[in-house]
Order: sequence, then C-alpha cells, then structure tokens
Amino acid sequence: MYRKELKVLDCTIRDGGLINDYQFTEEFVKAVYAAVCDSGVDIIELGKKLVESDEYPRSKFGPWNFSDDELLKRVIGSYKGNNRPQVAVMFDIGRIDLEGLKDKKDSPVDMIRTACYVAQIDKALDVVKRTKDKGYSTSLNIMAVSAAIETELNEALEDVSKTPEVDCLYLVDTYGAFYSEQITYYLDLYKKYVPIEKLGFHGHNNIQLAYANTQQCIIEGVNMLDATINGMGRGAGNCPLELLLGFLQNPKFDVRPIYKVIQEHFVPLRNVMEWGFNDIYGISGLLNQHPRDAMKWRDDKVNKDNCYDFYKECSK
Repeated sequence: MYRKELKVLDCTIRDGGLINDYQFTEEFVKAVYAAVCDSGVDIIELGKKLVESDEYPRSKFGPWNFSDDELLKRVIGSYKGNNRPQVAVMFDIGRIDLEGLKDKKDSPVDMIRTACYVAQIDKALDVVKRTKDKGYSTSLNIMAVSAAIETELNEALEDVSKTPEVDCLYLVDTYGAFYSEQITYYLDLYKKYVPIEKLGFHGHNNIQLAYANTQQCIIEGVNMLDATINGMGRGAGNCPLELLLGFLQNPKFDVRPIYKVIQEHFVPLRNVMEWGFNDIYGISGLLNQHPRDAMKWRDDKVNKDNCYDFYKECSK
C-alpha cells in the first residue's frame, strides 16, 4: 500500500487523554514522542489546548488538556534524534482563548486541529481562519457525522468549500459506527465540496472496524490518516498505529520503536487504565451512540460487563 503522499498523524496523547483526564506523566509523553519521532510518523498531536475554566479546572484535568508551550518545549527538547514530526494540538469550539494564541513563529506548535459539530461550523471556520492568519497549518474535524442530518451536513460542507484556510478536512467516525460502505458514501459526499487530497480520516473502534475503515479510506484516496499507539483512545480506541505503519509499506516508517514503547510503557499502563474493544463499547457503536454512556457504565466495577443490561438501557 505504498503511496508517497500518505501522511500519518499520531493522536495517542490527545485521544488517549480522554480516558484519564489527560493525567499522563511527562515521562510517558516523552517516551511516546521519542517513539513517534523514531518511527518516521509525520505529525504528532500532543493533547488539547483548552483554556482553564470552571468546566475544565487544572485541579481536575491534567497538563495535556492545556498543552502549555513550555511543557511542549520540554517534551520536544527531550528528544536527541534527527526525525522530528510536526506538532499538533486540538481546539474545541467554545473552550479556547484565541486572543492568547501566539504567532506560529513564537510557538512550538505547527498545526491546530479544530474540532466541532455540524451546528458549530460557522464558529469553527472562524477559528480556522484566525489560526491560519497566525501562521499555523490547519485541519477541521467535523465530529459525529454519523448522527448528523445530511442536509445540514451538506450546508456545512458548502461553507467549508468556501474557506481555503482549511488545509485538511477530516471525516470523523466519532461513534465508531461506520462500515466500509458508509465510509465510501461519506467520502463521496465530502469530495463534492473538497478535493480528495485535502481529506483525512479519524476512526474509532467500537465495532472493531477502525483499522479496516482506515484501509478503506486509503483505497478511496485519502492521504491524511489518524492512528494511536496500541489503539489507545476514548472508549474502544482508535486505529492502532503499529498495524497501520506495517500496512503502508513505506520505507520511511519504522514500526519497531512503536512496539518498543508499547512493551515498556503501554503494557504496564494497562494495569491502571482500560482502553480497547469490549461488548459495552460494541453496543454503543452498533446503536450509533456517543461512547460517554458506555464509559460511565464501565466505571461501575461491579456491573461493567453486564452487556445485556446495557443494551436494554440504551435501546429504550
């Protein structure tokens, strides 16, 4: 599956941080960063860059929810090798401080990824324009399109088509509910408004199709692909980076550093954190529902595996 235009973005710290409120240690993030650098991955997303608020206090949320520049510089500076991917952070609409955003030349960040729902498209495009004006490369991640009204999605895509500041538009399977036929359907829809070379894909693994759906996107011509180490991400997680790198057959990628960091850091982490597919997340994917209820169910240590009870509760 070699195609030189393909780029891979690792979002382990950002998506994985949704599991543990971004409480990763700096040592862990440095290890992830070094492994991603050595593997030849193109871009690494080191958390969100939200503004502190009553909803997101620093007393509850870890540092990677805020990704301060000095913290990012320490992580980047800890790596002594030669392969350095671009650094990305994510903006959530309504939870950011654009006035405090530095120009790109004064920041360790290269790319700002703006996440929004269809109803927030106007605000999101304004953010994209303003971050582009500051010198950053940009992506727009429209979330939960599997639950969106298609006429409203079409209107949003029409607005995107008129906004050249969007460097990359992501098809996002937020609920992990898509099958390959739906991937093709939505990509055909997106391509009516945006050239295929500007499209990316971010999948979740609720029905164990994140990897397969990423492959489908490659077949359809998508060139920006998200993945996470060991599939770590919210709920059932994401497309595993180690599998994707092996599949791509590009000599610039080296999967060995990824397996090394899995063995040394991720395997021990599984003793204190849970991620990956289980029946509860599978149900949320089958029913095309946000995984928040499934995550809450899994927090119940006594009943967390009662999949029949969960299905009855969700399908009322």
